[in-house]
Amino acid sequence: MFTRLLARSAPSLKTYYTQAQSRSLSTLSGLGSTSKLHSVLPSPSTSSLLRSSSLLTTVPQRDLNVHEYQGQEIMRKFGIKVPAGGVANTPEEAAKRAEELKTTDLIVKSQVLAGGRGKGHFASGLKGGIHICASPEEVQRVAKRMLGQYLITKQTGGAGKPVNSVLVSRRYFIRREIYFAILLDRASGGPVMVASSEGGVNIEEIAEEHPEAIHKYAISPKALQQGSAGLCEKQLDQLAEKLGLHGKLRSDGVDIMKRLFDLFAQSDCTMVEVNPMVETSDGELMCADAKINFDDNALFRHPEVEAMRDFSQEDEREVSAARHDLNFIALDGNIGCLVNGAGLAMATMDIIKLNGGNPANFLDIGGGATQGQVTEALKILAEDPNVRAVLVNIFGGIMRCDVIALGLVNACTQLKLQVPLVVRLQGTNVNEAKEIMANSGLRLISADDLDQAAQKAVRAAHIVELAREADLSVSFELPI
Repeated sequence: MFTRLLARSAPSLKTYYTQAQSRSLSTLSGLGSTSKLHSVLPSPSTSSLLRSSSLLTTVPQRDLNVHEYQGQEIMRKFGIKVPAGGVANTPEEAAKRAEELKTTDLIVKSQVLAGGRGKGHFASGLKGGIHICASPEEVQRVAKRMLGQYLITKQTGGAGKPVNSVLVSRRYFIRREIYFAILLDRASGGPVMVASSEGGVNIEEIAEEHPEAIHKYAISPKALQQGSAGLCEKQLDQLAEKLGLHGKLRSDGVDIMKRLFDLFAQSDCTMVEVNPMVETSDGELMCADAKINFDDNALFRHPEVEAMRDFSQEDEREVSAARHDLNFIALDGNIGCLVNGAGLAMATMDIIKLNGGNPANFLDIGGGATQGQVTEALKILAEDPNVRAVLVNIFGGIMRCDVIALGLVNACTQLKLQVPLVVRLQGTNVNEAKEIMANSGLRLISADDLDQAAQKAVRAAHIVELAREADLSVSFELPI
């Protein structure tokens, strides 16, 4: 549900990230492990705030996302009421979970790190990733059709995401639905509670069309150390009143807000979202859905959370890049990009596009990359079957061009790269870098001008593409 505010900061980049959203909304949407760059962002409006789960830091940040059933388990530990139920990894286990609930009002939810499950569909033809059932036998039949299949939603892209588990829960009859979330907000310089009486729907649309229906409570950063004790009771009570909660429901609502904030603060979260928080027909208030994002930079304090990470829901290349402290986002083009610095990476993608090409990725190796990181970066690009050429664009400020050159030479030698490699280096130790490449015995395509480099990369990719379409073998093996 949360798309990156970064995608709104530059029209051309928005196009690229829109492509990436279909696969890793986390990608860029807060689903799965992704990378954020916040230093260029303007102060957010209400609607744009709802598109970003963290706007505070200029340090590259990746969010660890957990499944709904895992989020519910965490909430239970903080005394937050959630629907009765449990996770199942097999159809038989799903039927057992249903029997334990001792009710005919059941619901089966496929567990994938993507939104829009209810309106999604499976590659096998099954419609919807959430099904209402009336018996354990029906639960077993539905789970059998879900497990091991790929669920396709508006956030997963055409390939979908694998369903390895399902959540079997009791179905509750609902009187009202409320939206509630805790985010990090750069505008206020700390956490902010965002709530609306219009829950259970696309909150971004509500924020755009009816901003008056969105209520916010900015919280002092000091409260992150104090927990719920640092919250203002009066403001929480006013927020509950704006949500239409009265009497016992208001006190219950304030209590849930406090517990959710304790969860947020103690677990180093970047987002805790409940959509919806519901009032049941029995007059109880509970969190019917749980979406929790954790700051990867703080996972050393939470090994139990890190153990929840589901790598099957993530792009293997993005996982590999994260392990080597590289910022990588897969796109749909055929020209691989290896760049230092987010701004230069964006400019590189722009100029490739302007010259008629399509970037295959966003890859920022950072300002202090080592030879090993350069090798790993090129390895990620080399393993992409869609890449027809690679453009290396390095400006050596903090980063030294000779380090990049050594990394490229080592990588090309180890990987036996068979696509053309266009290299543009400028800055610190650029002459030494050129000498290293010239003496390497590798067939590198060099360029001093970025526009010229982009043109060469686009032409080289076009040649490779035409050759493959004609079933011709064109060799670009770099070791001569």
